[in-house]
Amino acid sequence: MLFNSYAFLLAYLPITLIGFFALGRLGKGAGAAWLAGSSLFFYAWWDYRYLALLLASICANYVAGSHIARRAGTPEGRRLFALAVVVNLTLLAYYKYADFFLSSINATLGTDWPLLGIILPIGISFFTFTQIAFLADAYAGKVSEYRFIYYVLFVTYFPHLIAGPVLHHREMMPQFDEDRNYRVNWANLAIGLTIFAIGLAKKVLIADNLAGYAALVFASQAEAPSLFVAWGGALAYTFQLYFDFSGYSDMAIGLSRLFGVRLPLNFNSPYKSRNITEFWRRWHMTLSRFLRDYLYIPLGGNRRGALRRHTNLLATMVLGGLWHGAGWNFVIWGALHGSYLVINHAWQGIIRKRPLRLPGWLGHGSGVLLTFVCVVFAWVYFRAVDLASANRIIGGMLGQSGAALPDAITARLTALKPLLDALSIQTYLGGGSVFIETWAWIIVAALIAFLAPNTQEIMGSFEPALPEEGQRPLVPARHAWHPTRRTALAAGLLFGAGFLALSRPTEFLYFQF
Repeated sequence: MLFNSYAFLLAYLPITLIGFFALGRLGKGAGAAWLAGSSLFFYAWWDYRYLALLLASICANYVAGSHIARRAGTPEGRRLFALAVVVNLTLLAYYKYADFFLSSINATLGTDWPLLGIILPIGISFFTFTQIAFLADAYAGKVSEYRFIYYVLFVTYFPHLIAGPVLHHREMMPQFDEDRNYRVNWANLAIGLTIFAIGLAKKVLIADNLAGYAALVFASQAEAPSLFVAWGGALAYTFQLYFDFSGYSDMAIGLSRLFGVRLPLNFNSPYKSRNITEFWRRWHMTLSRFLRDYLYIPLGGNRRGALRRHTNLLATMVLGGLWHGAGWNFVIWGALHGSYLVINHAWQGIIRKRPLRLPGWLGHGSGVLLTFVCVVFAWVYFRAVDLASANRIIGGMLGQSGAALPDAITARLTALKPLLDALSIQTYLGGGSVFIETWAWIIVAALIAFLAPNTQEIMGSFEPALPEEGQRPLVPARHAWHPTRRTALAAGLLFGAGFLALSRPTEFLYFQF
């Protein structure tokens, strides 16, 4: 069931809300049980065959976490924690990487071992990492709430279950135990629905309109693209993914706020980043936090010299790439970002010793542009179906296939047609109208991504998301949202535009991970 579907908006969400508040009047336990049961139904709607796997994982980790918490800080607790983490990662590896491992062996050794044909259970990466974080909190003595129904709700909570954010037990449990969250709060409903409307519009009005052209350029059977076509495809996917994931993050935060619960911030205008380190503090923030706390720091972090620090960064990002998908494309994507981080840290070390002074606007703008271009090149490997397709598009972006435009564009630009004909402009992807429309959407998307305030800034007066520990509060935009008739009308129009575009709802891109 998609957030951007009629079934969700007209049936599931109203029934879940009404049942939650009705049963919440009888007690927190009843309300939490209803919401947990509704979340399990939400998961089963996708594929009921894996509901048993999810429930088994929840029960096993709940029991393990309870034992670990009672032995927090002891050698026995450490052994139990290590065993539980290994079991979780083994299960994840089997479902997500078994066929990748077998196909890689076949390609390397020339063997012909049959693939297992395993269907990836949706959300397994997110509910596995969420529970590993719970086990780590239990071992650190940070777990104080052990009621089973709350734990089930913590893992299955439908706004985050399928595509994040990755939650910490200590962030969510106090909120599930708040009496006031089981009572209707009209301010929460207004804030939540407004954030949801913004996210819905990002998804269906911007991301989905960029998806078609990106799919054409990235298709495995497509011919080698020319310069403008390749950059059009890469940028179309760059902004499609941006508004798809930003839209999902907003919708998750908005839906959760309806129940009085604030999710942690997971997306904060990453394309405005001045360097790649800042990018990873703004993109999929809870995953970055997880990789930092449970992989990079345990590997040694930056405590053992520059070489070890760079090695740890590369290892963390390669494993982060593999988390996103079982394929060599994702390994390369992770290695690229790891290399970017190593270069950035080395550069920062140089300019700390010999400061490079540029005018403020030039220094900021050049950093943002360079970071963005590096991210776009890496996204090609993230999106392409195989290495050959990725390399073909990268070649086009570097001008290896010329700078041809679609022939239909030349027909439209009649004033320039003789000149273009003389230059033998070639045809690509059939219609120039698609090319022109896509670049128009790219420009609109870029203006919004780089110049407009983000959702958290627009809603900043009402603390829409749960800030990370030590994170500065977001500064509200100059024209921040306030509950007035005018803003209600604007949110209603935005929701209406999104709702009317739902005739063919599409999945969110991060669902595949």
